[in-house]
Amino acid sequence: MKKSILLLLITCSLLSHAQIFIIHTNVVDVINLKINSDETVVVADGKIKDVGKSNSIKVPAQATVIDGSGKYLTPGFVDAHVHFFQSGGLYARPDAIDLRKYHPYVEEITWVHQHFEDLLRRYLAAGITTVIDPGSTANFLLQRDSFKTKTYVPDIYMTGPLLTTYEPPAFKNLGNDEPFYFMQTAADAVKYVDKELQYKPDFIKIWYIVLGNADSSAHASSHLVKAVIDEAHKHNLKVAVHATERITAQLAVEDGADYLVHSVDDEVISNDFIALLKQHHVVLCPTLQVLDNYMKVFAQQYNPSEADNRLANPEALHSLSDLEHITDTALANTYKTIVKARAKVIAAKDSNMAINLKKLVDAGVTIATGTDAGNIGTQHASSFLEEIQLMQNAGMTVPEILQASTINGAKTLGKENLFGSIEKGKRANMLLLNANPLESLDSWQQINLIINKGTVVQPGTIIQQ
Repeated sequence: MKKSILLLLITCSLLSHAQIFIIHTNVVDVINLKINSDETVVVADGKIKDVGKSNSIKVPAQATVIDGSGKYLTPGFVDAHVHFFQSGGLYARPDAIDLRKYHPYVEEITWVHQHFEDLLRRYLAAGITTVIDPGSTANFLLQRDSFKTKTYVPDIYMTGPLLTTYEPPAFKNLGNDEPFYFMQTAADAVKYVDKELQYKPDFIKIWYIVLGNADSSAHASSHLVKAVIDEAHKHNLKVAVHATERITAQLAVEDGADYLVHSVDDEVISNDFIALLKQHHVVLCPTLQVLDNYMKVFAQQYNPSEADNRLANPEALHSLSDLEHITDTALANTYKTIVKARAKVIAAKDSNMAINLKKLVDAGVTIATGTDAGNIGTQHASSFLEEIQLMQNAGMTVPEILQASTINGAKTLGKENLFGSIEKGKRANMLLLNANPLESLDSWQQINLIINKGTVVQPGTIIQQ
């Protein structure tokens, strides 16, 4: 009996370390935006061990072989902007709409912790093998580490709480579930960066909020932004900055920001601003849908997409209709009125973001795909498909969007040597697709197999029913 158990354990160990050969496939080169036909990719120990023409690579008898004939092997997708302290449901942001008397925020954050694995599984089912969270909490950083070796969830990169120039009262006094650290002095900025270090964040995030006159407010708090960036860079951590105004984005980049996590939406950007981003090698994530999704929910006009119904968590998704049924009808009607009053402003912001994205792409600024998922109405996992469609609507080509959704996502953290393309030595996070992802966005969801952390995963088995 003991010998049988020992033999089983040895067999399982050998299988877990067996090499995988994906043979005769079309490898998608997302750096040069081309297809390398009839290639074989070798996977072992979670990494890509070799890539080359199929006739040049010998397949050993004991290897696991996947026939990729007629299929396309692409790097797994990267959502470079998500928030796991937010569910995507109606109660995710009490600073935007305060419904805590109906659903206490402590219950909301507890729900997200309990469903963290479910949300991660949904990302992987969508082909997203890496998620980047620029704005989390100490508790989520601790929870992140428990998923490091799990092959049914993506790789996770995460900051701690957002270092902010304004703290919404609804998020105060939450202990390790607090998503904001409010800076008032440069000493605060340094203190809060150092406070996050104990939880080993992958990078640091600044919420650069201006109140009143944008120009004077931005300049008044620029020294705080610089203090954070300088301290983070001392510890070799990249810094992401929330900056939706041109002035905040400009000052953040001048102060050394590495990653802008939103579009400029208050004006059409100038060539000088574009040159500044290129000079500083800044990566920008446009997040085109998140504002509209708030407005749709508040107007009680959110209609779930096919992707929502297939990939989003049903509880978070269904909560969006709760606004129609709450007893405080005056509150619901107030938000409907707000949406109508701001319709022209929102339309102008949308137009600016689309125009700015095309200008940035044409000028060669590095763009990364990110959804801002977790905000009200922007669902985890499913929102990725809406985001890439909006990027195409703004004028990006499918190859440009694929590059933004793979290697450029890795560039947000300076990790392009670790993942984001199919190259020897990189992580084996890949998708075997039934159609060419350089030709159509629709092909991105024609997933035959997922190779995640070097393990073969069947797409239909990831989301637990």
